[in-house]
Amino acid sequence: MKLLNVVIVFVLGLIMLYFAVAALKVSFSTELFVHSAIRFVAGFVILGIGVFYAHVIRLKVSIYILLTLVLIDDLWDYVRDIDSFVPEMMLYSLFMMLWGAISGYVVMRQFKASISEK
Repeated sequence: MKLLNVVIVFVLGLIMLYFAVAALKVSFSTELFVHSAIRFVAGFVILGIGVFYAHVIRLKVSIYILLTLVLIDDLWDYVRDIDSFVPEMMLYSLFMMLWGAISGYVVMRQFKASISEK
């Protein structure tokens, strides 16, 4: 039953991702997939697990870490002459990090519940 929560979060996230891509008119490519994966995993690990679930990292420090990762990624794009520093991409990146954070929290909560049942 609790695995259903994880599935619901991922499915709702995918549905919202579809609408976000359509609303922001983001052209999806393999490069955007890599950027999305970086932001999702960063939100999953740093925000979802580190801040909201385990309380290992303070929120202020995690925001600095995420801003540093995003800034490095955007600077790398600038060096390669790729212009991804537009408001649409910022909103898209924010969505991916928030989806990752919610997913990380729900997955860890499910993982701990499954371990405590055994």
